[in-house]
Amino acid sequence: MKTRGAGQFPAWPLPVVWAATRLALLLFVLKVWIFPGPDVTSDVSVIYQGWNEVLHTGTFPLDDVTWQYPPAAALAILSPALLPFLEYATAFFVLACLADLAVLLLLRYAGRRPGRTPRGAWVWVAGVPLLGPTVYARYDVMVTAVAVAALLAGARHPRAMGALAAFGAMLKVWPALLLLGARGRVSWAAAAVTGAALAGLSALAMPGAFAFLTFQRDRGTEVESLGSLVLHMARQFGWDGQVLLNYGSVEFLGPYVDWVSTAALTLTGMAFGWLLLWRLMATRFEAHTLADAAFTAVLMFTATSRVISPQYMVWLVGLAAVCLCFRASRMGLPAALVLAACLVTVVEFPVWFAHVVASDTLGVTLLFLRNGLLVAAAVTAARVLWRATVPRPGTARLPAQAARTSETSVSS
Repeated sequence: MKTRGAGQFPAWPLPVVWAATRLALLLFVLKVWIFPGPDVTSDVSVIYQGWNEVLHTGTFPLDDVTWQYPPAAALAILSPALLPFLEYATAFFVLACLADLAVLLLLRYAGRRPGRTPRGAWVWVAGVPLLGPTVYARYDVMVTAVAVAALLAGARHPRAMGALAAFGAMLKVWPALLLLGARGRVSWAAAAVTGAALAGLSALAMPGAFAFLTFQRDRGTEVESLGSLVLHMARQFGWDGQVLLNYGSVEFLGPYVDWVSTAALTLTGMAFGWLLLWRLMATRFEAHTLADAAFTAVLMFTATSRVISPQYMVWLVGLAAVCLCFRASRMGLPAALVLAACLVTVVEFPVWFAHVVASDTLGVTLLFLRNGLLVAAAVTAARVLWRATVPRPGTARLPAQAARTSETSVSS
């Protein structure tokens, strides 16, 4: 009889746990059960559905500053038309659930191959419900499904990987970071061709395909971001800024907010500089390096962003799950920190979001904890990635030392 080895996970509970938790999420977004806090489904029933009506007129939402997405995002907004027998919001929730299921199937299949493990699928099954119904009330789970497919294609299918990464980037920009760990020119070339083709088609199909690029210049600092902690603390000492719904999110507006936003952009630039340095220095690339690099990059950009919306955590759960599909990956600790951050996230939004907006002790404590976990995860992941791929100075000289030793032996 075949026994399960050490470190293996039983396969049979996986679909059961997924079905139970996802049924609960559907019941929440369909309002059969009421989740505590503000209604998170209005983005679909009001904003998305409004965009859907505009897109059906043959143009992108040119006059709506909340439309801040690349042109392929229109596909996600229009997707409920695939289920014409359901009303718009219900169809969207069902499609989000199907995207969730697609990620599970991809991870489960990948976990059965040599050198892989089912723990990645378990990270996805456990991590998504920790975020509550917000997951199904945003289209980020669909983007994450594309990103997971791209990373799992990886080195075996570099053209598919590049094409999927480019398609994901045209959905919501961040999947472009998946190419960071790609070796060779094939993935990059496929991404460039796919991206150019999609951009051209979008520009020809409807006016306003790239209007979103001008809709973020006047944004403030979102109240859940790392930089917002400075402003939350400043409110305790009489700072007279405001918290308002601005450009589609709840942001700080007022004196010195632009300084905080600039500081956040500077941190993002420093993160990009570190990632570029890593790419130049890295020499040891293994099967899991592509996923590890993508996870690290998205973690760093998310943690330093001036906007950290709760749905961004879905990206991190998906990328962490891909990393842990590989038995050799050492991203276990950063993945665990991300899962802990997901649990805190659902508490700060939507459950106690009023406390966050009020900048009271509970709200600020939750943000310190969640953002602290994200920063810790980013730093830990960066350290793991560097140590696994960049040779130490001493080890880099070993080949030359070995050659000199060999020459000495021959001459003697």
